Order: sequence, then C-alpha cells, then structure tokens
Amino acid sequence: MSEDKWDTMRALHAEGLGRNAIAREMGIAPAAISRTAARLGLTFDRSKMQAATAARLADLAERRSLLAEDLISDAEKLRARVWEPRLYWDWGGKDHDYDDKLADEPTAGDQRALMGAAGMAIDRSLKLAPPEQVTGGADDAKSMLGKLAEGIAAMVNQDDELAPGEDA
Repeated sequence: MSEDKWDTMRALHAEGLGRNAIAREMGIAPAAISRTAARLGLTFDRSKMQAATAARLADLAERRSLLAEDLISDAEKLRARVWEPRLYWDWGGKDHDYDDKLADEPTAGDQRALMGAAGMAIDRSLKLAPPEQVTGGADDAKSMLGKLAEGIAAMVNQDDELAPGEDA
C-alpha cells in the first residue's frame, strides 16, 4: 500500500474498523492491510471477533439441539406408524381399475422400513446432540459405600466410648 493511503487507514483504524472492513472500505486486499498495519504499529482488537465467533458457535449448538429434538419427534411418529392400520392401493391392470385394502398394520417389509427410518433419525439426533456422559460409575459407588461404612463405624465407636447412662 502506498504511503498516501496510510492516513486513511489510520483514520479507519481509529474508528474501530477491523482489518476486513478497512480492506473493503479502501478496496485493498486484507493481506496488504495486515502488512501495512504491522509496519505502522497498529493492531486490531480481536475481542469483538472472538465474541462474535463464540455467539455464532452458541447459535449453531442451539440449532443442532433443536434439529435433534425434531429428529426424535420424527422417530416417534415413524415408530407409531409401525402398528397403525395401513391403506394399500393398486391402480392398473388391463381394465385400469382401482383396488384398495385396509390392513390392520403395515406389511413386515413396510414395518422394517419404518423402523429403519426411525432408527436413522435417532442415530442422527444422537450425533447432533450426544447424551451427557454419566461420570463415575462403579468407582464412585464403591467410594460412597466405603465412606458410609466409615461413618457407621465411627458412630458405633462413639457409642462404645460413652460412659454408661450418657446419651450421644
């Protein structure tokens, strides 16, 4: 960037514009703005960009969560259809006639397809919003039981140490 544009760049920087905004305003490549800023000792406040990125990531997480909820609802609807009556129809033949039959439930093949679609919706929802991991498990239970046993033993020992006729 030529020196005659440095004052313009300094003024835009002083207004709080970021590197890309200055580049757009001046019609100069962002890399040239970065090089010139370094030469002039100017830095860009990245806190606004970091805050915007954090907000964007939070928005995306919320959208994934909502989509996961929708997929679970879809899976529930598909699963319910496995056992609902189903109308089968046929149009055609040499006389081009219409036939239909109401079945008590879908055919085994249709049930399999519905369950497969429901399973796929559940899998996708779990990828979008994995369930929270339960921490601890058996080790935490053992630790808790050990502490409980120690507490009971301490109470028993305390009762044994009391003089006859004393209350705890």
